[in-house]
Amino acid sequence: MKFDGKVIKYADNVDTDVIIPARYLNTIDKKELASHCMEDLDATFTSRVQQGDIMVAGFNFGCGSSREHAPIAIKESGIALVIAKSFARIFYRNSINIGLPIIECPEAVDAINEGDKLSVDMDAGVIKNLTTGEEFKTSPFPEFIQNIITAGGLIESIKSGLIK
Repeated sequence: MKFDGKVIKYADNVDTDVIIPARYLNTIDKKELASHCMEDLDATFTSRVQQGDIMVAGFNFGCGSSREHAPIAIKESGIALVIAKSFARIFYRNSINIGLPIIECPEAVDAINEGDKLSVDMDAGVIKNLTTGEEFKTSPFPEFIQNIITAGGLIESIKSGLIK
């Protein structure tokens, strides 16, 4: 999987309650969730996010309540990939389950700025900052997890026969 996009960056401890506020959890409509993504943290997010953008964040991204709504809202908003210093474990698993690509790479996060352009090759484990020329190595997911993400999530990978 390869991604090219512009960076939207956040700090540490971005919790699921600001990714998608609880007042919107009464819907499963993905577009509706995306329209409220990050609104309590960044009121400009939905007006500036573009299809293929890459979200970059600090430590403990996705902490807080366990809800698949958070990675769904991010993915549906147009974010192609999330790179963080670390993820809350339940958010990490929920992201894979719904097919949102994620990478942990603290060194890259420290060197990446809002608005930078990135090229990411998840298969090779390479993050290249096209703005600065810096390159970072990360561990690729095992093939079975890459297959889940490529299929669009766990349920889609089961439906397609990738997982039995």
